[in-house]
Amino acid sequence: MGFASKPFSFLLLLSLIFCTNLELIPVAESANDYTALVYKGCAKQSFSDPTGVYAQALSALYGSLVSQATKARFSKTTSGSGQTTISGLFQCRGDLSNSECYTCVSKLPQMTESLCGKTIAARVQLFGCYILYEVSGFTQISGMELLFKTCGATTVAGSGFEERRDTALSVLENGVVSGHGFYTTSYEAMYVLGQCEGDLGDSDCGECAKTAVEKAQVECGNAISGQIYLHKCFISYSYYPNGVPTRSTSSSSSSSSSSSSSSSGGNTGKTVAIILGGAAGVGFVVICLLFARSLLRKHDDF
Repeated sequence: MGFASKPFSFLLLLSLIFCTNLELIPVAESANDYTALVYKGCAKQSFSDPTGVYAQALSALYGSLVSQATKARFSKTTSGSGQTTISGLFQCRGDLSNSECYTCVSKLPQMTESLCGKTIAARVQLFGCYILYEVSGFTQISGMELLFKTCGATTVAGSGFEERRDTALSVLENGVVSGHGFYTTSYEAMYVLGQCEGDLGDSDCGECAKTAVEKAQVECGNAISGQIYLHKCFISYSYYPNGVPTRSTSSSSSSSSSSSSSSSGGNTGKTVAIILGGAAGVGFVVICLLFARSLLRKHDDF
C-alpha cells in the first residue's frame, strides 16, 4: 500500500505542477505595432540613373535622416546638388520614445525601396512614423490633400455616438494647436490622436486638423474608428463602448491607428486575445484537476 501510494502521489504532484506552470505562461503582446505599414505613395515616374548619382544622393539622404532619428522626432534635409538634389523628411508620432522613433525610422529606407523602387518621389507611412522624399522639380501638392483614409468596418447606431465623436474631435482640433503639433486624449469612451508635420505653424496646423476632422465625419460616418491622412497632418479616432483601455507608448499605436478590418482598434484585439488565452489556460487547469480527481477515485477503488 505504501509503495503504491508514493508513485501515485508523485504522478499527481507532477500533473498539478505541469498544469500550474502552463497557466503562468504569459500571452505575448507585440511591441512593434508602430512599425507596421499603413500605406505607401509612389510616384509613377522613375528616375534615369545610368551613373548612379541619384542612388548615391538618396542613400546619403536616408543615412542622414536615420541618424537624426536617435535624437529628434522630426527632421528635414537635402542631398545631392543641382538637378540631382533630393529633399526628404521623416516624422515620428509624438508619443514615441527616442529609441522607438529610431527603430521605426530605421526600417523605412529598405521598405521604401522595396515598395516604390527608384521613383522620383515616395512616401511610406507606418503606424508610428513616415518618410518622404522627392527629387528637385517634383510637382508640389496641397497640404490639405487627402492621401489615405481608413474607417472601421463596424458602425455605431444611437447611444449618442456622433455627439461624443464630434466633441472629442473638436477637443482634438484645439489640442493640436495648444500642443504645437501633437495631441492625444480620451473623452467619454472616445480616444483621439492628431499630429501635424513638424515644421507646420500652429495656425496652419489647426486648419489642417480641422479639414481632417471634417473629412473623417463625412468619409467615415458612424464607423467605430477612423484615420485620415492629409499631406501635412493626420488624425484618428476610436470608440470603446466599455471604456478606453489603458495605453502604453508602444501599444497606443495599434489602437489609435486601427485598420479598417478592426472594429475597435488593436488594443481591443489584444485584450480579446489575452482573455481567450487566459480562458484557455483556466480550462486546461480544470481538465488537469478533473484528471487528477479521476486518478484519486481509481486509486481508492484499487
